[in-house]
Amino acid sequence: MAQVPQTFLDALAVRTWSGLALRSLGRAREEIDAINVYPVADGDTGTNLYLTVESATAAVEAVFAGYEQGGPSFADALRAMAHGALIGARGNSGTILAQLLRGMAQVLTAGDVSHVDGVLLRTALRRAADAAREAVAHPVEGTVLTVASAAADAADGAEGDCGTVVLAAYEGARAALAATPRQLAVLGRAGVVDAGGRGLVTVLASLVEAVTGEAVPEETYTGAAGAEVCPDAPEHVGEGGPAYEVIYLLEADDAAVARLRERLDALGDSLVVVGGDGLWNVHVHVDDAGAAVEAGVEAGRPYRIRITHFAVGDVHTGGERPRREPAQRAVVAVVPGEGLAGLYAEAGATTVLARPGEPPASGELAQALRRAHAREVVLLPNDPELRHTAAAAAEQVRAEGVRVALIPTRSAVQGIAALAVHEPERRFDEDVVQMTSAAGATRYAELLVAERQSWTTAGICQAGDVLGLIDGDVAVIGPDLTGTAETVLDRMLQAGGELVTLVVGDDAPEAVADRLEARVRESYLAVDTVVYRGGRQGAPLLIGVE
Repeated sequence: MAQVPQTFLDALAVRTWSGLALRSLGRAREEIDAINVYPVADGDTGTNLYLTVESATAAVEAVFAGYEQGGPSFADALRAMAHGALIGARGNSGTILAQLLRGMAQVLTAGDVSHVDGVLLRTALRRAADAAREAVAHPVEGTVLTVASAAADAADGAEGDCGTVVLAAYEGARAALAATPRQLAVLGRAGVVDAGGRGLVTVLASLVEAVTGEAVPEETYTGAAGAEVCPDAPEHVGEGGPAYEVIYLLEADDAAVARLRERLDALGDSLVVVGGDGLWNVHVHVDDAGAAVEAGVEAGRPYRIRITHFAVGDVHTGGERPRREPAQRAVVAVVPGEGLAGLYAEAGATTVLARPGEPPASGELAQALRRAHAREVVLLPNDPELRHTAAAAAEQVRAEGVRVALIPTRSAVQGIAALAVHEPERRFDEDVVQMTSAAGATRYAELLVAERQSWTTAGICQAGDVLGLIDGDVAVIGPDLTGTAETVLDRMLQAGGELVTLVVGDDAPEAVADRLEARVRESYLAVDTVVYRGGRQGAPLLIGVE
């Protein structure tokens, strides 16, 4: 049924827009994924845009649900949409879309108005396009940025109400999208339009319907094979480019973010940093995932960190294949700190960061399994508390045709042991058995500081005491971390061992790793030691013995 036509934007129109955009991107998702060749041919732009708008829609619905009668103001609804997109932005195009929405919100919510007319909407679309360009370190024409600018240009020339302005913006975006294969050589060679721009056209079409009540005809862009490429159109940037995509939310001030941009720009490419007012979404492609996360730690507090390892041969290839073929096998791991996230990613795993008090939900794990883009996936939860959550995520993705094996790792050091014996060339079942055996043969311990007086299996502890947990149970209570760790390590090595793994967090004393390594050298001659820096992890120290 057609909606009631209106000539302005209000809170209800924002709600309608987000819902229509989510529905439309859901229908176009596979098509957009299939034409994704720039900046990386990883076949997920449609999915990333859908997930970004899904987060935006959920935020809008949440703000509406907070009112028993009436509803939120227009400003509250639009801010919720922009904020939801920011915290849920996925991939290069999703991050840019979040900035487009933020740019619109900056203009449309600046005054105390209950609705918006065409004049203000034109200004908002221009600010959105400019803000998106400012967020991208090295803007490239023939991308979603070009489509957004064309939409703003067309809106500038439109006189009338919101319906007239947004329809002009949509038509301008459509024309710009059709021209993208002539502007960017990789698109012309593949015979496709820009995937991010295609997604933006879908979002604008939904805005037309939300404002006017009239749906625009859905179009499919089957490609532009043989399109005449402009002589100065840029080639596909970065043959054999970075191996990892790193995304995280960051709490930081403006000055720190300015320094972060410079550092990340030197580390990799496809850098997009969006947001403001203390909260940012950072996206970059790098070879050193750990360094990208460490840069965020220096700038502020990064969280919801996602590191994706691109399939070999699919990164910046500029080849004729527009869609990334699923890898045969991948590993997804939950890790407790930024340092381990980089370590796991360098070993080829897709990681999900778990911070104290912020365990990942089953939906986040399921998305990580999909993001791995493989026919077979091994899931390492690395926490006994995540067993049921991980099992639910695995079942959800199995129903989509992916073969998922859940190895019940209880600690990140067990996950390291499993990953060390992972061999993608083996049969899946054999690989899972070997990884499970390696994890099971690794005893694990963690050192924690007691927050309050309580009973434990080793006696009564006081607030500030150091607790040494071995295989999940409190085995040692001590006054300081280093001494307690030595006692824990001795107990673990009484049963034998060949390798000690130490994962040192930022809160651990500087000398603890040196002390423990020296103790192993002096007292256990046949045992090797390896040390990793875990960053801001829940436990100051993790120990593994295998």
